[in-house]
Amino acid sequence: MVPADAAGIEYGKNEEKMGWKSQPTRLVSFDGVRVPVTNRLGEEGEGFKFAMKGLDGGRLNIASCSLGAAQQALTLSRDYLAERKQFGRELSQFQALQFKLADMATELTAARLMVRQAAWRLDNSDPEAPAHCAMAKRFATDMGFSVCNEALQLHGGYGYIREYPLERLVRDTRVHQILEGTNEIMRLIVARRLLADGVIESLQ
Repeated sequence: MVPADAAGIEYGKNEEKMGWKSQPTRLVSFDGVRVPVTNRLGEEGEGFKFAMKGLDGGRLNIASCSLGAAQQALTLSRDYLAERKQFGRELSQFQALQFKLADMATELTAARLMVRQAAWRLDNSDPEAPAHCAMAKRFATDMGFSVCNEALQLHGGYGYIREYPLERLVRDTRVHQILEGTNEIMRLIVARRLLADGVIESLQ
C-alpha cells in the first residue's frame, strides 16, 4: 500500500472523458518512490497474483453498473412510451415498440442472472469463477450499452438532448466494454478455458 502523498508520486491532469465525468481520471507516476516493507501485501513477487484476483470482482462491479444503467434506460423508455402520443395513440400501443421493450427487458434479465451466477461462484471460490466473471462482464456490458442505445432511439430527438438522461447513460455505458479488461479480452479468457478441456460447467 503506497501512501498517496509519498515523495516521488506525481498526478497528471484530470482527463476530459466522453462519459464518467463524475469520476476523476488521472495518470499516476512513480519516480523513485520508497515504500516500507511493512506496507507490502503478501510476499515479494505475488503482486501480479493479487492484481488478477481483484479483476474478477472488478469485472462483476462493471457488469453491475451496466445492469443499473440498462434498468434505468428501460424504465425511462416504458414511461416515455406511455406518455408520448403519435397519430392519436400512445406510443406504447404500437406493437413494434412493444417488441423493443420486450427485447430490452429479456436481455436485461438474462444479463442479471449471469452476473448473479458469476458472483455466487466467486463468493464460493469456484475454480470456474474467472470464466463466468468474464462471460458475465462481456454479456452485461454489451447488453447495457445496447439497451441504453435502444432507449435513446425510442426517445427520438429528445433522447439526444442533454435535458434528458439518455445521452448520459449511452456515454457512460460505452466505457464499460473497455474497463476491467476489454470485451475482446473477456472472449479470450472464455475461449482459452474452453480450449483447455472443452467444457465450462453450468450450475447443476
